[in-house]
Amino acid sequence: MSFHDFYQLLYQNIVDSSWIEIIAAAFGLISVWYAKKANILVYPTGIISVLLYVYICFNAQLYADMGINAYYFIFSVYGWIMWSRKSDDKEELPVTWSTRKTWLISIGVMIVSVVVIQILLRIFKADDKVYWSTIVPYTDTFTTAVFIVGMWQMAIKKVENWLFWIVADVVSVPLYFYKHLVFTSLQYFVFLILAVMGYIEWVKLAREHQQKTEAKESEAYA
Repeated sequence: MSFHDFYQLLYQNIVDSSWIEIIAAAFGLISVWYAKKANILVYPTGIISVLLYVYICFNAQLYADMGINAYYFIFSVYGWIMWSRKSDDKEELPVTWSTRKTWLISIGVMIVSVVVIQILLRIFKADDKVYWSTIVPYTDTFTTAVFIVGMWQMAIKKVENWLFWIVADVVSVPLYFYKHLVFTSLQYFVFLILAVMGYIEWVKLAREHQQKTEAKESEAYA
């Protein structure tokens, strides 16, 4: 694809996008920016985005995508509740590293998600031979499963949630480009950049929390 073809396709994608899609994408980007800063506003802005996408997908009869965005909505509410909780000393839920237990749960959730998504796709897309002759159903399944785990790890403020977003974004950029959805592909490229920045930011926050915890423990034993 030449640069001119790329530009024309991008321009056409933008022209074909409705205002509601543009608003949904904008709130999605704003949400990821707040996530990078570990700001609780990630959830209200994210909820606006996913609810708009539920509406968009329903009207477009993209029921699988609608279901995924409904899942994002549920976990956005869950994450909002988790981030709003205060400990006994009135501190917010801190950013921490994933434990072995968290990793085992994440791997389990991802495997179950892959199986469930594939079963649903086999049911609803059983007669679509063209669809199954491409890599799309498998990459879609993989990225969705990774996003599901990333969403949960973000809700419990684990640094590694960004690793899941980064992996899924890396796959999503060429996937949507392959589908000729250039605007969406560029959107995921921006998500990828923000995810890398988010990982770096959360590593710093986790280290700061660890240092504070160690300092408190030292004072307690002094």
